[in-house]
Amino acid sequence: MTEPHHDRRGDGPVLLVVPGGAGHPMGLGPMTDVLAERFTVVTYDPLGLAHGRLGEPVADQRVEQWSDGASRLLEAVLGDGESAYVLGLSSGGIAALDLLTRRPERLRHVVAHEPPCVGVLPDGARQRAMFQEVYDTYRAAGPQAAAARLGAGLTGQEPGETVSGRPLSRQEELTDPMALFLAHVVRGFTSYAPDLAALATLSDRLTLAAGSDSRGQLLHRTAEFVAGRTGARFAEFPGGHVGAGEHPVAFAERLVETLAQHDEPCVSSDRPSASR
Repeated sequence: MTEPHHDRRGDGPVLLVVPGGAGHPMGLGPMTDVLAERFTVVTYDPLGLAHGRLGEPVADQRVEQWSDGASRLLEAVLGDGESAYVLGLSSGGIAALDLLTRRPERLRHVVAHEPPCVGVLPDGARQRAMFQEVYDTYRAAGPQAAAARLGAGLTGQEPGETVSGRPLSRQEELTDPMALFLAHVVRGFTSYAPDLAALATLSDRLTLAAGSDSRGQLLHRTAEFVAGRTGARFAEFPGGHVGAGEHPVAFAERLVETLAQHDEPCVSSDRPSASR
């Protein structure tokens, strides 16, 4: 069996990055440039969208598929007895939570940034229904209308008038990573229920993170809730939901600081900062 699609760069302890959306790592290069000064950064591409598979058929995605792929990737890049750090972003954060419950012996520490596992919340049924509306809007009116509905849902606003648009053709959908997320990822991942009891036994290896600009929003609340229920640490990172792309240097340095609080000096934030 071939290794899952990924990119590898840098030197040092392994840091597995699991992107959000449909797993396309676009926009993460500036952040991984900084991280590669301290880590062997392995960026997972679950659907191979950045590795020649954009435009090929995609099925509905399951969290366990991404988690299994990440596990196989770690087996390929880690030596005997070695373990890795993991940064999971958004939907990738959900996969990282699942990976931690399945392969804790291979993980040093996991940072899950704004994982949209909203079903754990007291109002989880309502929030899952909101994501279903996002999917239905996508199918009826296309990605721009769905993105507007998603933005309203994440910020707690009432949905406005539907943005005009049209459904994409199958070929158009297959060449648009955002459309693939809306069509094949958003429902399955937001309905996933993390094993909070299992995560509570691994809380020393887990940090839930959210953007400082996301305060008061749905996914900031979700991250705080999961941290509280599991006993894991909660940390704020620069920017909002896509802070890794908005503030790549500051986001990377915050990640280094977070990991350094839980492990050996090899990832100490005392090393010289990258130039901004």
